Amino acid sequence: MIIKRLIVFTALFVIWLMCTWPFSPFDLQSFIAGLLAAGIVLMIFPSTPRGINSSKLSQPKRYIWAVVYVPVLVWHMIKANLDVLYRVVHPDLPIKPGIVKIKTSLNNPIARAILCNSITLTPGTLAIDIRGEDIYVHWIYIRKRSVKSHTEEIGGRFESILKKVFE
Repeated sequence: MIIKRLIVFTALFVIWLMCTWPFSPFDLQSFIAGLLAAGIVLMIFPSTPRGINSSKLSQPKRYIWAVVYVPVLVWHMIKANLDVLYRVVHPDLPIKPGIVKIKTSLNNPIARAILCNSITLTPGTLAIDIRGEDIYVHWIYIRKRSVKSHTEEIGGRFESILKKVFE
């Protein structure tokens, strides 16, 4: 329990440092504020989120896959931005919007939340609802009609890495 809380405290503090970047090496106020903020959050929310398993937190390969996930997400965000840009500047405005259903095999609630956020962060898609293993996504251009093809094209690019991080 203490190790799990220490890991969550460290993660919160690292997030604080990333949000206040750049800072000078002598910026003691920001450093102390980050420690206090992480401590206060842990006091307000004494239990860690569902889906965090302390035995999995000690596996370094999960952290490596989490680092790998960031450039994959950024790459797909860049591709999606260019796709939306093309659709906006095209004279015929080639869009076929609609809501599609994708299936996820992720069981961890945090992994599902990250998948939905990743889908929403890529322009042209917006995760609307999640019900069980189904995620409903508003998509700017529906190419095919099968759930399997939607799953591969929208969620498949993220899901395999998230499995390695969370499950």
